[in-house]
Amino acid sequence: MQQIDNGVRSTLIEGVEWRKSRRSNPGGNCVELAALPGGGFAVRNSRHPEGPALVYTRAEIEAFIGGAKDGEFDSMVG
Repeated sequence: MQQIDNGVRSTLIEGVEWRKSRRSNPGGNCVELAALPGGGFAVRNSRHPEGPALVYTRAEIEAFIGGAKDGEFDSMVG
């Protein structure tokens, strides 16, 4: 299994499908996520897809998505 560390160029992560939210705007100002073979997730900036990826565990992504769904970050964007 490929070792994937935080900050690795996202283009070096092989065999993954990068996905972005259907709510992202056409200008590309969004993030993309890829499920990793070991159960974690990689996140990259869609404007710089060749740039670095941040790697998170499943629990970390679940906590973030849950918080977003619950509105915990709403005050940061409005």
